Amino acid sequence: MIHPQYQEAAWLRRLLIGISLLFLSLLLIVPLLAIFYQALAAGWQTFLSALQQTEALHAIKLTLIVAAISLPLNLFFGVIMAWLLSNFDFKGKQLITTLIDLPLSVSPVVAGLMFVLLFGINGLFGAWLDANDIEVIFALPGIVLATLFVTFPLVVKSLLPSMKTQGNSEEQAALTLGASVWQIFFRVTLPKIKWPLLYGAILANARAMGEFGAVSVVSGHIRNLTNTIPLHVEILYNEYQFTAAFACASLLALIAILTLLLQNLVAYLQKRKRKQPQAASDYMLSRLPVKSAV
Repeated sequence: MIHPQYQEAAWLRRLLIGISLLFLSLLLIVPLLAIFYQALAAGWQTFLSALQQTEALHAIKLTLIVAAISLPLNLFFGVIMAWLLSNFDFKGKQLITTLIDLPLSVSPVVAGLMFVLLFGINGLFGAWLDANDIEVIFALPGIVLATLFVTFPLVVKSLLPSMKTQGNSEEQAALTLGASVWQIFFRVTLPKIKWPLLYGAILANARAMGEFGAVSVVSGHIRNLTNTIPLHVEILYNEYQFTAAFACASLLALIAILTLLLQNLVAYLQKRKRKQPQAASDYMLSRLPVKSAV
């Protein structure tokens, strides 16, 4: 016989699960399905035709270019910042940590305005940029800068917990064996952080391709020049081209779904590899050159 206390807990658990599923369905699943329904309501031919328009193709191309530029920069600076904060104690460390959190708390629109104040024609560096015929605002560099601002913390935040937990004892052991800095990074540090690094890269890339607020401010909404997919969707919707708008929006929804699938795949693979972390570390250290005792 089941104890009444456990029966009450089971009833409460089912109620909470039901409420959660209902909330998620109304807030996430139903709107997501509505986007695909509206995109395909007029048929596949209309859907494909909307994606093959010149403005749509240019928006897709620009979005991919921005993601291709911002992702390597995010990985490079994200690893450097995470390595610095997890391995060194210095004055101003807390300030740097706070500044890394700043893009997560500042509105993307405000972030875009900051770059306009810096690089706009009337901004701090605007006169110098104009004199040297360098375009930042209403051009690709401004879009990349705004995207980097809003996506940079994602890589750092994914790496920091793992790097702090694992410590740097293996790096120190490799250093005593005579390994160079690059050997330590590629053979010891990188294998340890590859899963959180991949997780952060997936998040940063998805955010870069779907960013609207900051990019909207610095882009100028110039057709066939500075419109990414989110900006193109807004223009189509405002012009009452609903089928084309939902067709392009479905691409962003597919990116979101793919991101979730990749996140779960990375989490699954990381869970499997976590069973034998020491064996992998020993293998990496065994491949490092041994310093001569003479």
